[in-house]
Amino acid sequence: MILVIGDIIVDEFIWGDVSRISPEAPVPVVSVERIDRRLGGSANVVRNLHALDLPSAMFGLVGNDEPGRWVHQQLAEMDSDDRGVVTKTNDRPTAIKTRIIARHQQVVRYDREWTSPARADTHQRLLTRLDEIQADADAVILSDYGKGVLTPDFIRLLIERLKGTIIAIDPKPEHTDAYCGATLITPNLMEAAAMVGMRACNEDAHVEAIARALHEQLALQYVLITRSEKGMTLFDGQYHHHIPTAARDVFDVTGAGDTVIAVFTACLARGDDALTAAKLANHAAGVVVGKLGTATASWSEIEAH
Repeated sequence: MILVIGDIIVDEFIWGDVSRISPEAPVPVVSVERIDRRLGGSANVVRNLHALDLPSAMFGLVGNDEPGRWVHQQLAEMDSDDRGVVTKTNDRPTAIKTRIIARHQQVVRYDREWTSPARADTHQRLLTRLDEIQADADAVILSDYGKGVLTPDFIRLLIERLKGTIIAIDPKPEHTDAYCGATLITPNLMEAAAMVGMRACNEDAHVEAIARALHEQLALQYVLITRSEKGMTLFDGQYHHHIPTAARDVFDVTGAGDTVIAVFTACLARGDDALTAAKLANHAAGVVVGKLGTATASWSEIEAH
């Protein structure tokens, strides 16, 4: 089982068509054709694990509201253990990101969320539920969207408590120091550069320097940096491996980082070496960026890509 701890978000998509400009302001008028929801944020990592036919458990916060109940329902349908999903009764609604899409292009996005740090008693509830499940964990993914669940002190506590387990981090630069002692980290180039105070130059030599600095600064085993059109760079403490992009068509990068960390961690947990795991994660990213919306990749799609 792979545990996912982080910020649960509901991704809402409003699909429609544009045929005119509003007379009220110079903006397009979208005629809505359909609305759908998908698990997003850290919960999209769970969706990706489900697409890989892997058992998971989700830890995070939702509000005492209809979107929060929908999150529980979706997790149940995927057979993901939701004992770690804490419902806040009054002070924290479920986070929702709404995207309006017309003619395969995102017109606008608006967010409804509460980003203040979770309280100590909330973190204790998460830890109590972690104690119930931790023994079954093959790996743990800390998916940090910066929405208040993974505070620096809580991250440090989790890394200490989970020692001996594969700990994967999808980071936020403002929490860099808290990630020390994790197994691996999967930032994009902009995040990686910010974490070590370097320029985000997408040349191999520069990315190698960033990866080495991250590896040393945080005492990691692996650093996997995603580099958009230049693919990925893996540093294992000794060698840098540059992996060319596997993307054929790029329609939407939403959630691609969730796919990368899900596949990379899953492969390590089953015993693959880091380079094999990174190559498979790269192919998985190539699959999902070719889809619209928050997408996932199955093993068959990855192998066929």
